[in-house]
Amino acid sequence: MALLATVILASIWPAEGAAEQWLSRITSAGIALLFFLHGSRLPRESVITGLAHWRLHLTVLAATFALFPLLGMALQPVASTLLTPELYLGVLFLCALPSTVQSSIAFTSIARGNVAAAVVAASVSNLAGVFLTPLLATLLLAAHSGLGAPWKAIGDILLLLFVPFVIGHLLRPWIGDWVQRWSKLLAMTDRGTILLVVYGAFGHAVTQGLWQHVPLPALLGLVLVVCLLLAVAMGLIGLVARRFGFNREDRIAILFCGSKKSLATGVPMANILFAGHPALGMIVLPIMLFHQIQLMACAVLAQRFARGTP
Repeated sequence: MALLATVILASIWPAEGAAEQWLSRITSAGIALLFFLHGSRLPRESVITGLAHWRLHLTVLAATFALFPLLGMALQPVASTLLTPELYLGVLFLCALPSTVQSSIAFTSIARGNVAAAVVAASVSNLAGVFLTPLLATLLLAAHSGLGAPWKAIGDILLLLFVPFVIGHLLRPWIGDWVQRWSKLLAMTDRGTILLVVYGAFGHAVTQGLWQHVPLPALLGLVLVVCLLLAVAMGLIGLVARRFGFNREDRIAILFCGSKKSLATGVPMANILFAGHPALGMIVLPIMLFHQIQLMACAVLAQRFARGTP
């Protein structure tokens, strides 16, 4: 609901001129704080325990950074019929993103899966995404001229996302208890930062004529495409995890970590990778839709797993 309200606000009252520049600076500071807090929340004990499950982590990484990009390319015939080129650009970028951290762990816990392995798998996916997402996005979007040189983007992402994450994790022995104590208040910081980035991206897109270039049939087509993407990905991930002989708890962790795409990482990355791109709002839109749909689908699945339903 907050995301929807932010999109409406950005459509009616976008930031322009000096206000847009100030918003950009505040958003960058918020993103750095967001990843600093992510680092400070990651328990080192869970990392050590979870690293033993290397087969599980490789399976999650393969699903996130190999299966999804292949599915994104395979969807081109459908997407070219239903979507505008800019929206398909957003779908391809979505496919290059890392997994979520908090919701992957939460759903694995609800479903009675391997929580320690989920903590490490989701965190490793996010750290790998700092390097892999710009490279994959460059390869996937080469034909669309969506991106420039990936190395500058990697440098910017390292500075804004990775460095604060590492500093937060190193300071965990001193600030971990405080972060845990104020977790509800800090969760508002997380969501607030994402909303700021979405507001900035959509506001810029609105001033460039976003809603004049996205017809209603294309929006409905986007919902269909992201639902199809999630359904096929979850089906294949579940099948592969079973074929590889993982136990039930590990299969649950693989399913929830491997099928997720991070809004918290994706929107800031899009802001860096597509800085100045006139279609930034349309590129972010598939990530927002996928985020909502994956939460609803995984909530149902987690409850079924918790009840022991096949």
